[in-house]
Amino acid sequence: MSNTYIPIPMKLERIINEDPDRTLRTFDLSFVNKQDEEKFSYMPGQFCEFSILGKGESPFGIASSPSEKGLLKFTVSRTGSVTQEIHYLQEGDIVGIRGPLGNWYPDEKLRGKDTVIIGGGFAFTTLRSMIVYMLDHRQEYGKITVIYGARSPEFFIFKDELKEWEARADITLHLTIDKPYPGWDKLIGFVPTVTKEVGLDPSAYVIVCGPPIMIKYTLPVLSEIGFEDSKIFTSLERRMKCGIGKCGRCGIGSKYICIDGPVFSLEELKKIPESF
Repeated sequence: MSNTYIPIPMKLERIINEDPDRTLRTFDLSFVNKQDEEKFSYMPGQFCEFSILGKGESPFGIASSPSEKGLLKFTVSRTGSVTQEIHYLQEGDIVGIRGPLGNWYPDEKLRGKDTVIIGGGFAFTTLRSMIVYMLDHRQEYGKITVIYGARSPEFFIFKDELKEWEARADITLHLTIDKPYPGWDKLIGFVPTVTKEVGLDPSAYVIVCGPPIMIKYTLPVLSEIGFEDSKIFTSLERRMKCGIGKCGRCGIGSKYICIDGPVFSLEELKKIPESF
């Protein structure tokens, strides 16, 4: 049995700058040891602790899909001491991960059903995992609708894949930015407003992940449209620290976000005080 306290060694294969400020980067990691890769099993929505020896660790949602074998993908915003050290990394460096941790998006409920995926900013990572997983098993799911918002076009992540999804007939993609931008010919408006305007079918399941303010104002819109609380799922992963329920930092009411979540239904969230 693997020890959850001991990081798995990973090799940094590729670094992608996701924004013009170079404060947002995606890291593709491969397993140093084949046996670690064979034992590592996860689902979209789960996270890992990304660690650098002597510098520390931070939790990040897994952006790769379980259907993408041989690598793990994480998108990291440079916001503190650990994330800054991560941004100093070079291709070929060895780092560690602990995981997979937490629960995942309710794949067993989504099979055969229509799904709406709503995201904002760089919190689109685990949503990317879910979308790729669904597209790689396309016949097992119903209609897929994606709403994704960013401040301006350059702050969308996974831009090449967004173009690929736009060209597909089996997924509907709504991209929106906060305010007018030269050359932008798609939607303009905040995610909650666009969610209300695009004509969603409330019989579908919904997954929401983004900045807390986006989630706060999007969930009431979904309820107004008519989605059931039990069919709306969101992630509270940014409240986590140790990832295994030991430090107590992510405790909210009777729940630890890292072990009871990070994915919760709106039905569950309404029973937790100050969820977001």
